Amino acid sequence: MAYTDIDDPSAYFQTLLYTGDGNDNRNLVNTGNSDLQPDWIWNKRRDSASNHFIFDSIRGASNIIVADTNEAESANTNQLQAFQTNGFQLGSDNGSNGSNRTMVAWQWKAGTSVSGNSTGSGTAKAYTGSVSTASGFSIIRYVGNGTAGHTIPHHLGKKPDAILIKHLGDGQQWASQWSPLGATKVMRFATTNAVSDSNTRWNDTEPTSSVFTLGTEHEGNTNDGNHIAYCFTNIQGYSKVGSYVGNGNANGTFVYTGFKPAFVIAKNSSATTNWQLLDNKRNTFNVVNKVLYPDISNAEATVSGDRLVDFLSNGFKVRNTTTDWNTSGQTIIYMCFAENPFTTSTGVPTTAR
Repeated sequence: MAYTDIDDPSAYFQTLLYTGDGNDNRNLVNTGNSDLQPDWIWNKRRDSASNHFIFDSIRGASNIIVADTNEAESANTNQLQAFQTNGFQLGSDNGSNGSNRTMVAWQWKAGTSVSGNSTGSGTAKAYTGSVSTASGFSIIRYVGNGTAGHTIPHHLGKKPDAILIKHLGDGQQWASQWSPLGATKVMRFATTNAVSDSNTRWNDTEPTSSVFTLGTEHEGNTNDGNHIAYCFTNIQGYSKVGSYVGNGNANGTFVYTGFKPAFVIAKNSSATTNWQLLDNKRNTFNVVNKVLYPDISNAEATVSGDRLVDFLSNGFKVRNTTTDWNTSGQTIIYMCFAENPFTTSTGVPTTAR
């Protein structure tokens, strides 16, 4: 049995920390073991309040959507200027390259172009995208038709475990679907809301290995509206979408992922709480306690008093009693990407921190 499908996760995901210099046409180079030409960049200023800016190669480098608001897509040629073969180019905008400002950019690679027409109910509409079946990630830009049962090809070849969708044309909220919660539920990605029932987001229909299904809600299926979908499926030794139940104890739940984490995003789906985002670059040793909140623009926070989370060779260990991470009996969903697989395809184990 294979231990992992990806020996070097840096070929598909990397985190880059940098300090802004305020200069135009600035080229930033990734530092992982492999070169990575990103197709999705999530950029955040760390030292003060600033939006979470999201860019992708399908919409084009200058087009921005924001994780922590419901704003429509906007254009700014002074933020991200280009996706490069092992990094990206920035302009002089303060939000991504302010002088002496500390920044973080999380980056994912897709890479193979796809296009076609939607299927299912209603009028077929065009879509374009980029996909990596190896890493289980696709970016799909599609046009809605306003009809329940509208189906969009995701090209992953496996059922998605997480889908994040944003309507590009107006102030619609983000919608997200998570496999541990099922297709009868919706999570608001840019709010503190708990999970809720909804038959108008996903038409109460589980995604398949080829398509995801939409209801009539404008967030994901506005007639003739442009939308973007980021789709993820679990890849052994590289990525994991899952859930765990809190125990309310500082000796919290151990979450097995099958790899040493590089990035964890989590949300208590049972309660009104902030989304949580941790990575292995802002904390290079345990405890991992430097947090950014995807639903708000706040600066990075260092959690004191409680140990927050430890990154281990095969997962992560919750070490706090906060509502965000560990309320007894409540369900926390998460998405995690690897620094290293627990064991390589040739049987070489990774080490703990």
